[in-house]
Formats: sequence, structure tokens, C-alpha cells
Amino acid sequence: MPRTAERGGPETRRRIAGIASRLFLERGFDAVTVAEVAREAGVSSVTVFKHFPRKEDLFLDRAFDAAELLRAAVRERAPGVDAVESLRAMTLRLVDDKHALSGLDERSAPFFRTVAESPALVARAREIAADLQRTLAEELERDPSFEGDPTLLAAFFVAGYAAVLVANAHHLIAGEAPAARVDEQRARFERLFDALRNGFA
Repeated sequence: MPRTAERGGPETRRRIAGIASRLFLERGFDAVTVAEVAREAGVSSVTVFKHFPRKEDLFLDRAFDAAELLRAAVRERAPGVDAVESLRAMTLRLVDDKHALSGLDERSAPFFRTVAESPALVARAREIAADLQRTLAEELERDPSFEGDPTLLAAFFVAGYAAVLVANAHHLIAGEAPAARVDEQRARFERLFDALRNGFA
């Protein structure tokens, strides 16, 4: 194998993840091995694990992007904009862009179906949600302008976001088109942020 195939970086990571996702969608997550992904990508299994410590992370490869979005929502918000409003703007922007993290991408239905069929992916998705909750709480704790309970806000936001995604996944798996879900998705996120700001009474 040429040495250049083993050299890593964002491009190599994207290529490996893309190949892995195609194989998982075609054959199911549990039916594909890391060795098969490596062979298809023209790299070694060691290189795959260098970029993705777990097999599940080959498919759930947006966790890093999600964490960065949460950090940016807290750190980079404009003066006078509170954390809840910044998280709301970020969330609705993802919906408007039909970003993969909004669950409205054209590839979302097969993605959700593949996750639902694999207990390993479901378990890893829950771990990632817990990691994201900790990430957001830590960012809020560091923010001197944040007034409130960082742990509670992070817990309610991440759990609420996940609940909206799961409900949307059921509709997409049942055959609805992502484009038909946009208005409902936006409305449910708006209700989430109304509850975060005003309480759940």
C-alpha cells in the first residue's frame, strides 16, 4: 500500500467516513467490519481507528461538529444575546439549511433507519448525547455572563433536541419526505425554546 494512502488529515477522515456510511447503508451496520471499510478506503485498520476510535463513530461522525456548534453558540454570541437565544438561532439555522444535524437532510431517512436497526448505534448515540450535554454545561459554567443553572439548561436542551429528532425519525422511516417535515420541525423547536425560556408549566 502506498505510504500516501496512510497519511491522515481531514480529507482522509471524510473519505473513510463516506465509504463507511455507504457500506453501512447498503448492508447494515452490524454486517460490515472495520477491516472491510479500511480495505475499501485503501488504508489500514489502524488508520481507521486513528480517526475513529470506535466503529460506531464511523457512522455517527457528526459528534465533533455538534460539539463545536454548541461551543460556538456560547462563546461567539453577540453582546446582549443570551445563551438560550443563541442556541435557538443555531438550531433554527440548522433547520433552514436542512443540515444533517437537523434530521432534515435528504439522507436522513436511511440514516435513522440504520441507527434504529443497530443496538450498538442506539447505545452510542445516547453516549454522544451525554457527552454533548457535558460539553454545553461546561461552556455555560465558564461564561461569566450566563445566569442560571448550566447543568439544567444543558440537560433540558440536549434532551429536548433529541426528542424532536427521534419523533422526526419515526415520520421519515414511515415514508414522509424531509421537505414535508420542515415546518413541523421548526415549530417543535420553537416550542422547546419557549419552554426553556418560560418554563414547562
